[in-house]
Amino acid sequence: MTEDPFVAHRGLLFTVAYEMLGSAADAEDVLQESWLRWADVDHTQVRDPRSYLVRTVTRQALNRLRTLSRSREDYVGEWLPEPLLTSPDVAEDVELAESVSIAMLTVLETLAPTERAVFVLREVFELSYGEIAEAVGKSAAAVRQIARRAREHVAARRPRVEVGRSEQQAVVDRFLAALRTGQLKELMEVMAPDVVLITDGGGLVAAALAPLHGVELVAQVLAGAHRKVAAFETTAVWLNGAPAGRLDFDGEPSTVSLTVENGRITRIYVVRNPRKLTRLNEPSALTR
Repeated sequence: MTEDPFVAHRGLLFTVAYEMLGSAADAEDVLQESWLRWADVDHTQVRDPRSYLVRTVTRQALNRLRTLSRSREDYVGEWLPEPLLTSPDVAEDVELAESVSIAMLTVLETLAPTERAVFVLREVFELSYGEIAEAVGKSAAAVRQIARRAREHVAARRPRVEVGRSEQQAVVDRFLAALRTGQLKELMEVMAPDVVLITDGGGLVAAALAPLHGVELVAQVLAGAHRKVAAFETTAVWLNGAPAGRLDFDGEPSTVSLTVENGRITRIYVVRNPRKLTRLNEPSALTR
C-alpha cells in the first residue's frame, strides 16, 4: 500500500508552518486544517502532491499568521519563538539549521506575513516564483519584488558572522558552566561588551519586559538568577538545530539559545513562558 503523501511529507509541512509561525502549537493546528482539506481532494487529480501540500499549508499558515500578528501586539513583554528540541542531525543541513534558529525566527517575526511566506518558501525551500505566487495569491512578478525586499530586510538584521558547530558548542559549554557557578568574571569573559539579553515570560513567569543591554548588566542579572531558587540545573541540549541550554529553576524549565560572533556571545534568548516549553522531551522532525 502506497504511503499517503501527507504522511510522507509531514516533516517538511511541519517545518514550513513552523518557520512561518514560530510556534509549534500553531504549526500543528495548521497541519490539522491542511489535512482536512487534503482529505476532501481527489488525489488522482493532483500531479505533484508535495508542491500541492506545501501550497495548502502556506495558505493556512498565512491565515493563522495574520491573526497572530494582531494578538502578538498585545503580548506581555518580549515575544520569542517556541524553542524545539532537535537532534544534532538537523545541523548537517547548514541552511536549514540557520533558518530555524531562534535568532533567524526572531528576525522573520519583523517581516509582514506575505513577506515572511515568500522568504521562507524561496530562500529555505527553494520553490519557484510561480509556485510561490500560487501559494500566496500574487503574480510571479510581484513575488519577485517581495522576495527582494524580504532578503534585504533579513540581511540587514541577521547575525553576520557564522561559527562552526564545535565553536558554538564550546561557547555554550563555557556559558552554562559560568551560569552554574554564578561567577560574574566568567560570565563577562564569555560575552561581548554589547551583548543583548532577551527573555520571554509571556506575563506568566518573571522575565524582563524589554531587552537588557551591556555585559555588566546582563552578567549581574544572570549571576543572580539562580540565587533566588533552591534548585538550579543547567543541561546542554540541541535546540532549533544548534547547541543550546536547558535551565531548570526548582524543576521549572527554561531554554537559552545563543548567538556567537568572534568567539563571544552577542545575543542571549531565554524562553520562560511555560506554554512554549511543552516540546522539550521529544526531538521535533525538521526537514526540507
